Amino acid sequence: MDNILYKVGLGLAVALIICLFPMPYGYYSLVRFVAMIVFGCMAFKFYQENNIILSVVAVSLALLFQPFFKVVLGRTMWNIVDVIVAVALVLLWYNRRRVKE
Repeated sequence: MDNILYKVGLGLAVALIICLFPMPYGYYSLVRFVAMIVFGCMAFKFYQENNIILSVVAVSLALLFQPFFKVVLGRTMWNIVDVIVAVALVLLWYNRRRVKE
């Protein structure tokens, strides 16, 4: 299960990069909903591993991306957030993969 969560995070990183391009509004809403779920699951996993810092970061990202009460940042700021979060997810996946080997 642990490995699947990081692969889903990698897929989310790709979806966040795709958000840099003009897409239908429904795509952005879907990515926000999926991001909320993925970050919520990551927060729970990090909490189980007693990694409180990453757990708080994941909860914060889940709240930022949640689609119910939209956080208005503007297109440019959302693009910056998307890139930073995508890079962080790739680094998290890479670090987890390297530690397991």
